[in-house]
Amino acid sequence: MTDQLDRTEGATAPPTGLGSSPLRTDALPKALGIYPYAADLWAEGLLWGSVLRSPHPHARILGIDTSAALALPGVHAVVTAADLPGQDGGDRPVLAAEVVRHHGEPVAAVAADHPDTARLAASLILVEYQLLEPLTDPEQAFNGPALHPNGNLLRHLPLRRGDQEAVGEVVVEGLYQVGRQDPAPIGAEAGLAVPRPDGGVELHLSSTDPHGDRERAAARLGLDPDRVRLVATGVPGATADREDLSFQVVLALLALRSGRPVKMVLTREESFQAHAGRHPALLRYRHHADAQGKLVKVEAQILLDGGAYADASAESLAAATAFAVGPYICPNVSVDAWAVRTNNPPAGRMRGEGAMQSCFAHESQLDLLAARLGLDPLEVRRRNVMATGDALPTGQAVTCPAPVAELLDAVAEVPLPALPLDEPDTDWLLPGGPGGAGDPAAVRRGIGYAVGMVHMLGAEGTDEVSTATVRVSGDHATVICAAVDAGQGFATLARQIVQSVLGVSEVYIAPVDSDQSIAGPSARGRHTWVSGGAVERAALMVRHQLLAPIAADFGMSVELLSIADGKITSYDGVLGMPVTEALEGKELWATAQCRPHPTEPLDEAGQGDAFVSIAFCAMRAVVDVDIELGAVRVVDVTVAQDVGRALNPGQIEDRIEAAVAQGIGTALLEDLRTAGGVVLNPSLTGYRLPTSLDTPEVRIAKLVEERDVVATFGAKAVSAVPAVVAPAAVAAAVRAATGLPVGRLPIPPQDAVVPVGPVAG
Repeated sequence: MTDQLDRTEGATAPPTGLGSSPLRTDALPKALGIYPYAADLWAEGLLWGSVLRSPHPHARILGIDTSAALALPGVHAVVTAADLPGQDGGDRPVLAAEVVRHHGEPVAAVAADHPDTARLAASLILVEYQLLEPLTDPEQAFNGPALHPNGNLLRHLPLRRGDQEAVGEVVVEGLYQVGRQDPAPIGAEAGLAVPRPDGGVELHLSSTDPHGDRERAAARLGLDPDRVRLVATGVPGATADREDLSFQVVLALLALRSGRPVKMVLTREESFQAHAGRHPALLRYRHHADAQGKLVKVEAQILLDGGAYADASAESLAAATAFAVGPYICPNVSVDAWAVRTNNPPAGRMRGEGAMQSCFAHESQLDLLAARLGLDPLEVRRRNVMATGDALPTGQAVTCPAPVAELLDAVAEVPLPALPLDEPDTDWLLPGGPGGAGDPAAVRRGIGYAVGMVHMLGAEGTDEVSTATVRVSGDHATVICAAVDAGQGFATLARQIVQSVLGVSEVYIAPVDSDQSIAGPSARGRHTWVSGGAVERAALMVRHQLLAPIAADFGMSVELLSIADGKITSYDGVLGMPVTEALEGKELWATAQCRPHPTEPLDEAGQGDAFVSIAFCAMRAVVDVDIELGAVRVVDVTVAQDVGRALNPGQIEDRIEAAVAQGIGTALLEDLRTAGGVVLNPSLTGYRLPTSLDTPEVRIAKLVEERDVVATFGAKAVSAVPAVVAPAAVAAAVRAATGLPVGRLPIPPQDAVVPVGPVAG
């Protein structure tokens, strides 16, 4: 026994496993610009693809003439909707067949031996259009002409709870608008399709849902799913699912028609036209409260503009409706919510879809209520916050930790930043920047608070499941899981899980493809919970295989052995063996699934247990506003967040900072503008994104680690909820600085200009 102890004497290991903050393996290559993205793919005999897109938001296709494109030297294939056997399999067509319903909708595509030739050939395709009047006002969609065989109403969701006749002593009303925000991914869509000898196709794409994309592509191509293989390649970071089905299918179709590999790299303009963005919203609210500011009733009407196609509008509407009151207790609720079709760009998933729009509205209403009652905005929130065990307006009990009051207290306790005039060397940071035209005397500081919530995983009966395999050989382990790391850090997390469970320091994450078992899309924090759970279960099975014979040799149960710091020890400390020694000559593996508890659709009154779990965040924003120019600078953002358990503290802080930056873009800058359905600013010059100069110091006041007992490791999703809360907090701060209502996002300068009264005499 003594020699067992001696084998590990003096052994040290770098900090690994859950709770540590290892550097992401892709961090350095991405920072140096050497990370291989999908746009870098190459194949022998490569052709280039290009898509012809509609210049009109609404038109009937009377005819398509591809003869000039086919006659161009170097062109190998031209395809239209007529070439798709599975064209009618879904709501959104791959290529428009009879009608185009939004600006930039794909109509035809070309494969040629040079990208310039492909683009020229696409421009030579003649499409005869009969222009139709575009329907661009979502409020007109109810009575306007039907834009789709399924009609214009994507979903109507009423929610009724409590006494519908209840009235409060104090009533405040507001009308709120949220603009169209684009995901603006780091890299525009790109991919490579390679025809297979069996008549199938292999797709190399920056996909965030390999199996979903494969199934949809196979259906539209008229192929069995096993004849389509999708390899997830070079995902540049995604804040939403990449939902442009036409891109993947058109790429595959061109490869099948030409018999050659085809590569396509969308321009930034095409990228803006192709993928779905955040739902523009119109929200009408009426809050009833008693004289002490306690909520009595909330009434709301919510209208989401889904654009031309359904995509994720039903799911977004469910979140907007269920979270319409926010993380507050209100006994009586009446909400009517609709998602409708228009000829505007399609809307889909984007961090906190639905919840963000409602958060802006309900937090603005709380500010109005505080002003009406003469209460501090923080105090009116404290008087109404929910806690664990309270019920949502849907009737679902919040069984997960809901430390909302603790979060609010945490952000309030952090000292405020110094005023600019107290630090003369920083006066250039006033709105307008260095040498700005503004007068420092016109700058007002505002402090705003907001709190919000998001659901994790899919909702309303979505079957969430993921599968993972862990294989250990010698001194290293391999994880096989089709969970795409889209920037959320799953690859790092999977490595940490195996390190914690098995004590193996070298962990390799296999590349993702659709030949692996299904893991589902990278959205709503699901991979931390579902795929992380599958990895943990598989690793625990391997752990049992490893420890069982050792336990038998020493006449004890497996439960009396533990693995930590790279060694196996017994409960009494007698046994001490390096994991690498125990694994020598062995190859162990196991496959496991994780499936969270089921949910149910909301009923005709908006009632039901629709969500698996909920995450919360509180935020304080400090802004400086030039009340003459309407220029706004976010000075400081302080965040307290409910994380369940901090699996990688460093990565959590990074993701919170990134989400806050995105939320500032929502609040002040990002607006994909349209006129008559036509996108006016489809470029990174016209579409303004926040830069490092727009992003303030982000201070983490507290990460509340109260574990969710039903979640894997007790952890909660991190990235979405700060992006939901930040716009509301910034708007509240601007409201405090100016005394103006601030009812639109992004906040245009004119909404932050304080009117000057007439001069006497």
